Amino acid sequence: MLLTIFQNLGIMNLNIISELGSSKAIGYEPLADRVRPETVLPSMLKRRNHSFMYVRSIYAAVNQRTILAVLLVLSLLIIPVSCNTGKVNPSVTLATTTSVEDSGLLGFLKPQWEKDTGLDVKVVAQGTGQAIKTGENGDADLLLIHDKKSEEKFVSEGNGLERIELMYNYFVIVGPKDDPAGIKNTGEANAAKALRKIMEQKNRFISRGDESGTHKKELALWKAVDKKPAGEWYISAGKGMGAVLSMASEKKAYTLTDRATFLTMKDKLDLEIVLDGANDLLNQYTIIAVNPSKHKGINGEGAQKLIQWITSKKALALINEYGKDKYGESLFIVNYKK
Repeated sequence: MLLTIFQNLGIMNLNIISELGSSKAIGYEPLADRVRPETVLPSMLKRRNHSFMYVRSIYAAVNQRTILAVLLVLSLLIIPVSCNTGKVNPSVTLATTTSVEDSGLLGFLKPQWEKDTGLDVKVVAQGTGQAIKTGENGDADLLLIHDKKSEEKFVSEGNGLERIELMYNYFVIVGPKDDPAGIKNTGEANAAKALRKIMEQKNRFISRGDESGTHKKELALWKAVDKKPAGEWYISAGKGMGAVLSMASEKKAYTLTDRATFLTMKDKLDLEIVLDGANDLLNQYTIIAVNPSKHKGINGEGAQKLIQWITSKKALALINEYGKDKYGESLFIVNYKK
């Protein structure tokens, strides 16, 4: 191929460059062989000057063609590297909530998505508020979070492409087994009123305090009964769900948690569910691809490939089955709709 390129450019014989230093290249014998003592120097210099000009013109022509050939070859070598080969970058960063991570769901799904997609997914587990900031900074390719208001704001500001509702479970209120606030005996499935009762009796309560989806749900419940919790009984931990559950167990306190994380940890805790199934405790999880046009370096194709897999029939069936063998119930219920 390279020979064809050089020939098309008029460089038929590459040895011409090495031969240009010889007078044979211009059709006569070396001048030194023809010089005799009686030779007139001016005419000889004139002849040499003519030959030098001739050689110089050949060098210029060859050099121009050589430069063009080199540039063309380099461009052919560079183009395949810069062009899209059709392969998706396998490295994807997923920012998600600690509740999803602590439930073990992602660890359960990971071997399957690696096998089916070839993606190498880095999971960053943090509260929903922090996960959204990670997305806003362009440090994640997609989010799996659970706070509708924050999600809608994230998308409306152009940071995310769209909200895709994937699955849900319920928040629950857990507390000491003797239930000092008497939440189980109220006979009313209303989480906001249950929190108000804990506050009125100053029973100890551990808050996530980390701007996570769980923390924002708790704040919404306090707002529903027009209360602002404060005092020694109310502890803002600033920690993930697993750590808060452990703290609540140690301090014999109440807390709000997602059901999945509690079920995966309950054997290690001295806590039990005191309120479950309340209408104001729905916990919707949503997946959002970060907008690649707003943030440089976002792996948009990889994010879409993971979304396509996690919303496939195979993945949705796996999510619906997760937890049944160990806990007798699904930890997450799929509600994805195309």
